[in-house]
Amino acid sequence: MTYPFWLPLLLGFLSATGPISTDMYLPAFPAIETSLRVHLGSAQWTLATWFIGLAIGQITQGALSDRFGRKAPLVIATALFTLANVGCALSTDIVTLSVMRFLAAIGGSASMVIPRAIVRDLSEGHAAARMMSRLILVSGVAPILAPTLGGLLLKIADWHFIFWVTVIYGTLCCVLVVLFLPDTLPVEKRVRQSGMQLASRFGQILRERSFLTNALMGGSGMFAMFAYIGGSPGIFIEGMHVSPSVYAVMFSSSALFFIVFSQLNPLLLVRVGSDKLMRIAVRCFLAAALALAAVAFLGPLLPGGVRWWMLLPPVMCMMGCQGINMPNTTVAALQRHASHAGTASALMGMMGFCLAAISGLAVGVVSDGSARPLAILALMGAVGANVADLYRRRDLMLRSQNT
Repeated sequence: MTYPFWLPLLLGFLSATGPISTDMYLPAFPAIETSLRVHLGSAQWTLATWFIGLAIGQITQGALSDRFGRKAPLVIATALFTLANVGCALSTDIVTLSVMRFLAAIGGSASMVIPRAIVRDLSEGHAAARMMSRLILVSGVAPILAPTLGGLLLKIADWHFIFWVTVIYGTLCCVLVVLFLPDTLPVEKRVRQSGMQLASRFGQILRERSFLTNALMGGSGMFAMFAYIGGSPGIFIEGMHVSPSVYAVMFSSSALFFIVFSQLNPLLLVRVGSDKLMRIAVRCFLAAALALAAVAFLGPLLPGGVRWWMLLPPVMCMMGCQGINMPNTTVAALQRHASHAGTASALMGMMGFCLAAISGLAVGVVSDGSARPLAILALMGAVGANVADLYRRRDLMLRSQNT
């Protein structure tokens, strides 16, 4: 199916809602804790409620987009996201901020689920992977620029202003959807489902091995990535006394690797093939996680202890591996679910962000200012991705033998 050349740009801009809302306020964690008079690590609870909201919201948004089309649910959800961010900007205590972050995530989840479903509506196979990589190119600029922007905003205003900027972004998203986004799901292909039918559909999707193994591969990568996202402010800003602006540059440099490798992905797919490419990426992911653990646990024995520049290379490698695996696992997971791509996309997103919420909560609970908790969680994610890959390849072998 043909589509306007600018559509991946628009979908990427919408998909950037998640990274912008996650990353832009990371440098403000210490300022939020000081302003709201809460203890170290409390700001990570607002990140955890954000992840929980994304997990819950994606289930409803996927089903709604399969029932009512792609456009209408996205308009309503972006409006909710914008209003909830007004609440974040006006919050005066950690509980209110956490609740508003949860509501913002419910709305923001649509911008993460529905663009993936639109990609599946329009293309499949390598064409879908290419379109997904273009989408990631645009949405991937957000994790590079958002922390830097957050750090700059903290120099001219307090942390509340960061959320006012997010309000402006949400308003722009809503306007763009209303004016330009086509509805790629025809009325005759829309699916009306009761609660029981939806639960049955989820069960059917989860029993499909290709979906489950690819979703777990992607989710394990998110588990490691969001342990870094949630834990890095405490490690670098509070533990190593790096300034918020310098931290933003460090964070952006690791996000850059994600973007670079996501754009190399289509070229590598043609040369290597998706199966082999995904296998190489998860093996490199595991090697990088082991290197990070070695630095975190053996580094304190060195003169001067662990320095921030020792942690960046393995983190950059892990992010690069996810730049390859995330578009490929998404395309592979949705490949056999064309008739209910929104529901399958939502289920995949829910699984990923449940794992992200667990890692975000865990890194906050065990935070001690060192890189050790992050290293342990990253290694757990890498091991999980490799186990899922083993089962994915076994499923491919069984299918090839049956055909």
